[in-house]
Amino acid sequence: MNDKIDTSKYVTISVINRYLKKVFDNNSHLQHVYLKGEISNFKAHSRGHWYFSLKDEESKINAIMFSFNANKIKFKPIDGMKVLVQGKISVYESSGSYQVYVTDMVEDGVGNLYIAFEQLKEKLSKEGLFNPEHKKKIPKIPKKIGIVTAPTGAAIKDILSTIKRRFPLASTILFPALVQGEGAAPSIVKQINKAQEYDIDTLIVGRGGGSIEDLWAFNEEIVARAIYESKIPIISAVGHEIDFTISDFVADLRAPTPTGAAEMAVPNMYDMLTYLDQVKIRSREAMNKKMDYLHLLLNKYINSYVLKNPMAMYEVKEQNLDNLIEKLNNNILNKIDMFKSNLNSLLNNYTLNNPKSIYEKKAINLNQLITTINYNIKNVLNNNKSLFVNNISKLEVLNPMSALKRGYGIVKKDNKCITIKDIKVDDEIEIEVNNGIINSKVIKIKKSKKEVKNNG
Repeated sequence: MNDKIDTSKYVTISVINRYLKKVFDNNSHLQHVYLKGEISNFKAHSRGHWYFSLKDEESKINAIMFSFNANKIKFKPIDGMKVLVQGKISVYESSGSYQVYVTDMVEDGVGNLYIAFEQLKEKLSKEGLFNPEHKKKIPKIPKKIGIVTAPTGAAIKDILSTIKRRFPLASTILFPALVQGEGAAPSIVKQINKAQEYDIDTLIVGRGGGSIEDLWAFNEEIVARAIYESKIPIISAVGHEIDFTISDFVADLRAPTPTGAAEMAVPNMYDMLTYLDQVKIRSREAMNKKMDYLHLLLNKYINSYVLKNPMAMYEVKEQNLDNLIEKLNNNILNKIDMFKSNLNSLLNNYTLNNPKSIYEKKAINLNQLITTINYNIKNVLNNNKSLFVNNISKLEVLNPMSALKRGYGIVKKDNKCITIKDIKVDDEIEIEVNNGIINSKVIKIKKSKKEVKNNG
């Protein structure tokens, strides 16, 4: 009983937890796990981290998702939501518990729907169905409003009560449609097309809130195209404010809720009455100001000197007319005098009185021009003749035939002029002289001293 216990065999809690963590972290199967379950005890920390548990019918595991991964998730997890998660399993040393560190999360059963939603959204966006230029304006004061939704439920009640409360002058037509489950999309399309046959100012298409599966009919392509092709402006009112469907993007206006759609479709009667009262007040004030202005203007005219003395205006005009007539007469007389003076100048003009003088003057100029031309031609001919004689003299000096006349000859070989360098003994050559050609044969060559010196 008093034997001493060997404590060296014992380890601390920290050591065993650290060891277990290494075992978990070195297990490749635990580093990439794919789990599905239901969220419980969800808590979003102020720093952005998410803490929750995943459970099924028999077991539960703690989970954490750090903020840098949680920020990528497009939905807000809540207790009871079924999800698919990816991550790794490790030990939290402080508590000794193991937990899953989540890196990605999608709603169970919704992942494929979300992918289909994004694909259709991208397709229709590229086709231009979401472009602002295709959006039709919602009438401010409608007479008749169509509603495509389920005939029962909170949505139709909220829409009708809101329209009646805000603008009871507008009438409504319900086009009952399935808004959930199989056959909902064709039913919605059928009622949208049917509404085109009625004289409707605005069409509300929607339903109340629900899961993505419940709202899926409004993500169908046939519904989107029916909304786009509608001649009537459409307000989309699907689900709650956080819910977005393809119908919201195609519609001419998106409302956060069915009640919001009714508020957008009709004006508030009391706001309109208030506005009309303000317009009435502003109109009365503007009219009074206009009347005051016109009254002042009338008094100004009544008290004007011209109206009190209308003859004064006539007298001024009469005097101005006299002045203008006098100026006109003076101008006419001045013009007549000027024309008379010009006419007298023309009548006394020497040329007109002696038209032959023009011919005589031209004849004198012509004779002078002929004399000048003849003189210039004679000078040019003399100059060219002197130049020709001079050039002939130069050519005679350079003409080799002139040298022949002086007793010189031209030595040729093979009909080419040659020098002493081009011949050798026994060569046959031709010597052209003044009176003919001498055929010779070279017997001896005697070079000049200068040639010998140049050849070395």
